[in-house]
Amino acid sequence: MDFSAAPPRSVSDRPTTSVRRPHVLARVVACVLAAVVVCVVAPSPAATPSPESIGMPISESLSPRQQAIAPIAAFAATGDIDRLTTALEAGLDTGLTINECKEVLVQVYAYAGFPRSLNALSALMQVVQARQQRGLSDVQGELPGPVPTGPELLALGTANQTQLVGAAVSGSLFEFAPAIDAYLKTHLFGDIFARDNLDWVSRELATVSMLAALEGVDSQLQSHLKISMNIGMSSAQLNALAQVLDKRVGAAAGTRAKAALAKTQ
Repeated sequence: MDFSAAPPRSVSDRPTTSVRRPHVLARVVACVLAAVVVCVVAPSPAATPSPESIGMPISESLSPRQQAIAPIAAFAATGDIDRLTTALEAGLDTGLTINECKEVLVQVYAYAGFPRSLNALSALMQVVQARQQRGLSDVQGELPGPVPTGPELLALGTANQTQLVGAAVSGSLFEFAPAIDAYLKTHLFGDIFARDNLDWVSRELATVSMLAALEGVDSQLQSHLKISMNIGMSSAQLNALAQVLDKRVGAAAGTRAKAALAKTQ
């Protein structure tokens, strides 16, 4: 089976722009985990007015389901279970499927660790059970397709990383610690990003929201904002995401997102 040719299935309200074909950039920033910093200088894209500056409501830039991903990912990353529970209720009400929520919360461990991911998944399980008891029937959603193993997984993960970043990723840090390079390629960009029941734009919305909610990961936040642009997100959409973080997560997360976005433009 040729796994490299199978694009991820997307949620029904994904942006009209492609989530698998990045814009061509001369140089881009290498994507890394929250503990890894690798920067490649990229040209500054033309600035786009923020949605609020031109009177555009957030809903015209990000769909309600996309907006719902931000607080779910942020509160899971920070371990704020009470607010995560509220965000999960809102997300399911908005139309996120149970499996889409699971995917976001599983991905949390790559940026905030297994404990936060496990606690968040436990919260989701309790929310789903409570909603069932109230007579609510949430859509389960699609399961991911098959993911390769062994050398095929490494090849797929390397291809995914290159496509997301826009260039092959290398550097002295990966020469110093080759294990983290292997984990990034085979696991984060292989095992996780190859799971095709959540599209790449949704995964990047989640990642940016997690990093904006955490302190001390500004370089990674900037990297993922640039990756978001590579896979088709506009400046208006990313400004809208910063607004969502400011209003639904907190001023600190919103400020970090806005500051990092300003540095990418």
